[in-house]
Amino acid sequence: MNYWLVKSEPFKYSWEQLVKDKKAVWDGVRNYAARNNLRAMSKGDHVFFYHSNEGLAIVGIAEVVKTAYQDPTTDDPNWVVVDLKPVQAMPKPVTLEALKADPAFKDMDLVRLGRLSVGTVKPAEYKKIMKMGGL
Repeated sequence: MNYWLVKSEPFKYSWEQLVKDKKAVWDGVRNYAARNNLRAMSKGDHVFFYHSNEGLAIVGIAEVVKTAYQDPTTDDPNWVVVDLKPVQAMPKPVTLEALKADPAFKDMDLVRLGRLSVGTVKPAEYKKIMKMGGL
């Protein structure tokens, strides 16, 4: 299993909305590095859901339920989407501030590549974030 992180501004699409919807098409990604990360996702991979701009915290865990396919919001075949379903809310949101303060996360995509909307998470980072989030 691989681990990932997706970002969303809560006013556009929040963790709470994903829970309510029970499944979402993760569309609209228009960055090549983020797109490549979507393409690399496998069914069953876990994905941290991060609220950007408001909150600045990992607030939930989702799961990839359908791997990369053509983004329905564009005719350009270069862009793909995945389908995600919610797994569990983080009992304690893990803030960007907390991650930046911990040297263990200095190489994490979220910390290093602040504008990347779909990033990788290493297994050790995943385990530590789960612990920090109360899981």
